[in-house]
Amino acid sequence: MPEPSSHGTLAAVPDTDLTAENAAAVNALRSAVMRLSRRLRHQRVDESLSPTEMSVLGTLARCGSATPSELARKEHVQPPSMTRIVGMLEGKGLVRLEPHPEDRRQKVVTQTEQAESMLAASRTKRNAWLAELAGGLDEDEWAKLREAAPVLEKLAHL
Repeated sequence: MPEPSSHGTLAAVPDTDLTAENAAAVNALRSAVMRLSRRLRHQRVDESLSPTEMSVLGTLARCGSATPSELARKEHVQPPSMTRIVGMLEGKGLVRLEPHPEDRRQKVVTQTEQAESMLAASRTKRNAWLAELAGGLDEDEWAKLREAAPVLEKLAHL
């Protein structure tokens, strides 16, 4: 049986063939990512947007224009929920709906310049906060962070 982790829970991961050491790493990663994510969410530029709305804008910034159905798949939400989110973002002037170039029944969601500016300000604020937080790391920890960043990025997009 796995050893209790530093967070007081067993590092067990059901239905996998992970070693106890890897299961403990998964448990620690989950806990750290969730805590860091909660703290990062508090570093928002525009408090009127929900985390889901910010996520949709981030997806548009990363992937470009998309139909509401494509956004729903990328964001792991139901299409009717995405339709409501897009409507709220459109009402705030952060996205616009344009005719689909090949299918007149569909619309394409595109972020506006206002959204681009807001996302840039948000990234700047969050990066500054993370940089300040990471300022307490020593050079060995910075090296590990630089190595881990691409792996975390890969996990985020699987």
